[in-house]
Parts: sequence; structure tokens; C-alpha cells
Amino acid sequence: MMTAPQLLEKSEALPGSKERFSFGQNWSNFLKHLDEARIIEAENSLKEKLGMEDLKGKTFLDIGSGSGLFSLAAHRLGARIYSFDYDRDSVNCTQYLRETYGKNDLEWSVERGSVLDRVFLDKFPAVDILYSWGVLHHTGHMMQAFENVSLKVKEGGILFISIYNDQGRASKRWTWIKKHYNNGRLPTKIILTLFSLIRLWIMTFIKDFFKSGNPFKTWFAYSRKNRGMSAWYDLVDWVGGYPFEVATPEEVFEFFKQKGFVLDKLKTCGGGLGCNEFVFKKK
Repeated sequence: MMTAPQLLEKSEALPGSKERFSFGQNWSNFLKHLDEARIIEAENSLKEKLGMEDLKGKTFLDIGSGSGLFSLAAHRLGARIYSFDYDRDSVNCTQYLRETYGKNDLEWSVERGSVLDRVFLDKFPAVDILYSWGVLHHTGHMMQAFENVSLKVKEGGILFISIYNDQGRASKRWTWIKKHYNNGRLPTKIILTLFSLIRLWIMTFIKDFFKSGNPFKTWFAYSRKNRGMSAWYDLVDWVGGYPFEVATPEEVFEFFKQKGFVLDKLKTCGGGLGCNEFVFKKK
């Protein structure tokens, strides 16, 4: 069994600026399609996973706020929100939602910063709910990010994260694809996106065709079953998402167990492609 320091050593330093995917540009495009139905789905996702009907009186730290959708959902559920992201465009997305739906509410702050920056994190109090969905594995130092977020949840608080599943050789192949996507020109990006679309969706298209006659049934219903998100923009986020690290469910569980967390809910991707979702409670 690996200790927390040993798990920290497993995290590799990955190249930053040139190969880093422009997450915020992707989410800026997603916001063009944001509507009330997607916001409600995001709210329902939080209520289900957190086991709460509202977040009144709760503090909510959204690390890697991305499009800002889940900061908005938590805001509408009544929480005091602290949002930040490393990507400038993602910060702009979250600020846009705050200005549009939150009317610049003083109970919702939006900043730019890194989860790897301990000095920056010290600006925030330990919170009731720390939310970081699909973010910590894109920092280039995932285990250090784990270490840092463990310090920002108050006793009795909740940590809700999702982390890419370790598929061994398959994960290494996807790492190669992601690096070449970000280093490549437009034709390369198109080819790799089409490859990923076929690899990830072709069986679903075929099954939907034979079951309903509509090969795109699941594609168009994606937002209703995936937190209000978009199949297309999630696909682009997947193929381009770099830095890219992975962990087994056991590694994530063991790390946070050593930090005083108890696993409350777990949703795995069945050992395949995608994220495992964890809801921890701090003793």
C-alpha cells in the first residue's frame, strides 16, 4: 500500500504553456448553447451527488470553474461561491455567468489562480463543499493538487471530484493523441477529433440506430444525463485535454483516506474510458 508521499512522487511534471489545451475557448463556445434546461440539470446533478435539496448557508469552492455552469448552479441553490480557474478564458466565462445570472452578487467571487499555488489557496477559507470535476488531472501535478485540495475542506465538509480512470496502455495512447492534437495544426486537430468521435461514439450510434432508428438519440439527449453538458464540447475537451494524468479508483481512495476523508459515494466508469466520480466527507 502506497503512502501519501509515495503517491505524490507518482505525479509527473508535464509541459505547460505550449501543449496546454485551451479549455476556456472550448467552454466559451459551449456557453452559446447554455439555456435554462442545462442549468437545471447542473443543479439536479449537485443535489443528487451532495444529497442536499439546497446549499443555503454553505460555502462552495469551485476549483477549475471552466464554463462556470456549476458555480452558477451552486449559486442558485443558495451557496456562498468562490470560483477560480487557471485558464483566463474560463475565468471570463465564469465572470460572464456571474454578471448575467448572479447580477455581480457579492456572495460569488471569481478569480484567476492555480490549485498548485498554496499561497493563492490560502486566500480562501476551508469550505463546506469543494467541487472540482474533471480538473485536477489537467494540472500536470495531479497528486500535488490532491494534497492541496485536501487542506481546503473543513471538518465535516464534502469533497466532490472526478478523475480520469487509469487504463494502462490505453491511457498512454490517449496521452500521445492529446499531445499531438495540441502541437498540431488545424488538419491534425480535425483528424484526431474525427478519430476520437468514431472511437468513442460509433457503437452508441449503431445501437441507437437499431433500437430506435435514430443513430443520434443518445447524442442529442446527452445533456439530460450528463450534468447539462454538451456531447460535442465534452468530446473536444476530451481529445484536447492536456496535461493529462490518470489514477485508479483505489489510488484516489487511498490518498484521501490518509488525509482523513471517508468515501460517501463512488461512480466508476467500469474500468474503461472516462472519469471516476468521488464524493468524500472529511472526518
